[in-house]
Amino acid sequence: MDTNEIDRRLAWEYDEFKQVGKNYGLREEVEAYDVTHAKIRDVAKENSTILEAIGIGPNDAVTEIGTGTGTFAIAAAGLCSHVDAVDVSEAMLDFAKNKAKQAGATNIEFHHAGFLTYQAPDESIDAIVTSLALHHLPDFWKSVALERLHRMLKPGGKLFLVDVIIEADSPMEKIAASIESQDKAGGDFLREDMESHFREEFSTFDWVMDGLLTRSGFEIKSRWFRDGVFGIYLSVKKG
Repeated sequence: MDTNEIDRRLAWEYDEFKQVGKNYGLREEVEAYDVTHAKIRDVAKENSTILEAIGIGPNDAVTEIGTGTGTFAIAAAGLCSHVDAVDVSEAMLDFAKNKAKQAGATNIEFHHAGFLTYQAPDESIDAIVTSLALHHLPDFWKSVALERLHRMLKPGGKLFLVDVIIEADSPMEKIAASIESQDKAGGDFLREDMESHFREEFSTFDWVMDGLLTRSGFEIKSRWFRDGVFGIYLSVKKG
């Protein structure tokens, strides 16, 4: 489809503002986010890896879709000219704005939007980063979203994507193992969070994600997986 249509608000467009899985529209969930994820992730190391991979410079423009509490956006802001931080949760944005203010990051612009509703001129962005957000969209709308991001990137621009993406070999076993791993890391809270994810959200197979990216015009430069269910992709807009 012509993804310019989505910018004219289709009557049958997917509602990306509807909370799927854990409700990050709730202030208490937002306030617990950094503490909870620190139990299972080294967020500072993850951000360092992303920044090294996208290789941004002082004149570059970066967009993060699904900025959450703003940790990556703040880190990127110190290395580039401008960051657009995008999220569908107003509660997340309020938290992230306060966090950025405390960090003295003045070159971040926050947007209450998502993959389908964020607006940017064609070929205006040097790098787009999205972590643990694309799975909120069903696969058809993932395709629409990726085509929109491709259009916004400059030729040679980079897309760094991290999400729950399932390797095709023995997927049920990999999902079960990941749930058990979350249980060991954080008990009932994290186990139930992961169970809810696979029950209610829209994570997809690696071969589907490969196709979505390449059909949207991206060249996949690298892809790797952690625990068989967490996919990390670095892709480039050809040209």
